[in-house]
Amino acid sequence: MSGALTRFRVIAYLVGVCLILLTIGVVLRYGFGYPTLSQTVSPVHGFLYMVYVVAVFDLGRRIDWSLKRMVLVMLAGTVPLLSFYAERVVTHRWVPQPAPVTSGQPTA
Repeated sequence: MSGALTRFRVIAYLVGVCLILLTIGVVLRYGFGYPTLSQTVSPVHGFLYMVYVVAVFDLGRRIDWSLKRMVLVMLAGTVPLLSFYAERVVTHRWVPQPAPVTSGQPTA
């Protein structure tokens, strides 16, 4: 499961950064007439979002999430900055944390 969590965390950050760039690009395109950034970032974000959806599905399937929870986390990749928050919540609240490793030595 740690591999699925790592993949999810990486792609969540990439989607978040790409969505911020896309938002800036849309403002530049429609507010100031500079379409280059949005034209460049749009397909990249679209591809990364598809990878994000697959990563969320994989992680959710491995830790037995409900379909509703998976869809909510998937939708987080469509709102600027929300994928960062979703990654943090998933990592700290919804993913079971491993038990601490003990050395097997008795404590004095």
